[in-house]
Amino acid sequence: MKRRVSHLIAGWRTGLSRPVVILQAGNALNYFGYGLILPFEIIYLHQVRGFATSISGLVLAATMGTAAIVTPPTGALLDRYSAKALVIAGSLASALGYAGFAYVNLPWQAFACSIVSGAGIGLAGAANRALTVRLVKREQRAASFALSRVAGNFGLGLGATVAGFLIGSAQRLSSFQTLYFFDAITYVGFALIVLAAVPSPRAETVAASDANGTGFRAVARDRVFLIVIAANIVLVVVGHTFFSNILPPFAKAHTPLGPAAIGIIVLVNTIFVVVAQIPSVRVVVRMRRTHAFAVASALFAVSLLAVLPATLIHSELAATSLLAGVAIVFAVGECVHVLVLGPLVADMAPAHLLGRYLSLYNLTFSISLALGPAIGGFLLQTSPDAIWWGGALAAVMAGAVLFRLGGRIPDPLREAEPRLETAPEAA
Repeated sequence: MKRRVSHLIAGWRTGLSRPVVILQAGNALNYFGYGLILPFEIIYLHQVRGFATSISGLVLAATMGTAAIVTPPTGALLDRYSAKALVIAGSLASALGYAGFAYVNLPWQAFACSIVSGAGIGLAGAANRALTVRLVKREQRAASFALSRVAGNFGLGLGATVAGFLIGSAQRLSSFQTLYFFDAITYVGFALIVLAAVPSPRAETVAASDANGTGFRAVARDRVFLIVIAANIVLVVVGHTFFSNILPPFAKAHTPLGPAAIGIIVLVNTIFVVVAQIPSVRVVVRMRRTHAFAVASALFAVSLLAVLPATLIHSELAATSLLAGVAIVFAVGECVHVLVLGPLVADMAPAHLLGRYLSLYNLTFSISLALGPAIGGFLLQTSPDAIWWGGALAAVMAGAVLFRLGGRIPDPLREAEPRLETAPEAA
């Protein structure tokens, strides 16, 4: 029994330094605040503020659309300036934007708050990833991305659960305003943690005279990287944002689930990621990266299709159980997808372009979080079922594109094979 417990604990050891662990603890706090509002943003704007669901979806899209616009310039800044300072500045901007959401009465006010908060997300998101990568060794990248995902999901799940019970007990304006206030406070808290406890590693720079070799034109010449980014926009839309942003309002409108049940489903997803993400590093590193992409795509497709039977169930308990199972399948796909994508981008990036590559990696999520609510909000009004079967088809197609890249992407497992073959001869 003691050996099993020791083996379980060993599976959670990351070997990461104290500053990295503190940074991810701050991320957990930050995501807790975001989790308070994430499942209920469309519900708040539509049912409390009276916006149409299509407008509500566009408000959320404006947040991540702004983040997408801000992200590439942030990448250029990261190759020259402190990632720590950019994380702090972005977090404070997001705090201001989300605090403003508590008082919006008209769509233009919501769009203004979206722009401010989105600018902060774009700035801090790319800088946060660059800061993490620069604080760890290459062989620790998978573990660092895993711990980041654990922190994010733990915070999101806890926040969504608290919000679900709060909104379930009192669906009034003051309840939603409280959630947005606490979200803003967590952004400020995260900025203070980074300021006080996280060092500031220097960016690696090169001579500015070689513009073609140091700017985004150099990144644009990496066609394989652009294919990876484009395909992953699709995977993040259908495998991440459809679950986080679209499933809650869909379930509320087309299944017997209430707000508390929706919060429980999000909690199931995030608990599974929290428990399985770090131990899954040992499984994913034994897979070819193209195979891991294919597995993630297939899991997303299965989970998307599995949402549809919930509309035929009249029992809240049965529908909640089914969608909890869907949440677990989504979680498995997320675990595999994040572990292969993040380290791959870092491995593909030349050291002096790391900020730009990571900014485009972050842009993958920003664009996806903009497209997901916009597409999903429109389909919620026109053809809700198409969200799930169309998303499954898109996931399969994106996975096929990534699988066909084969040996054109760096893969530690493939690189290790020649060394294993020559080892007996050397012996």
